[in-house]
Amino acid sequence: MSDYLAVESAIHQLHARFQDAVWRKDAEAFANCFANDGEWKIAGLHVRGRDSIRSQIAARLGICERVRIILGIPLLDLGPGAATSRVPVTEFARLRDGTSALTLGIYYDRYIEEDGRWCFSWRHFGLHYRGPLDLSAAFVDSPDFGPPPAMPGQDEPTFTRSARID
Repeated sequence: MSDYLAVESAIHQLHARFQDAVWRKDAEAFANCFANDGEWKIAGLHVRGRDSIRSQIAARLGICERVRIILGIPLLDLGPGAATSRVPVTEFARLRDGTSALTLGIYYDRYIEEDGRWCFSWRHFGLHYRGPLDLSAAFVDSPDFGPPPAMPGQDEPTFTRSARID
């Protein structure tokens, strides 16, 4: 049980570093949440490698005035040397053009321990809603992968607003 608690605590700290990096718009800290060869899948993008992740998040955060990400409690499944989870995500964003948006989704995560710390080896964002704060836009018809620890396949596409991106 103590191994589970230690890994759970390390993954909670990873999520805290991730949220902090987004709030501070720190692309370097964001990229350092990923393994050297980590993958990040979001809104039709499939980014591989820490350097590419750093570049992509820098561009995305560059159009934002502020982004507040609130992560739910991860449903963690621990295996030998690795772990998976799904984490509910709420994101409030204010863009530099003055518009704002609410995003609701789920991160499906795979974690590994690398250089003595737990990091994301693979993140797949399942979009459920992106639109006005009053939830007046349509919800995205995202697939249900079943109860935890079920995950999307490695090649499962992501969505952007209401379109599935292969």
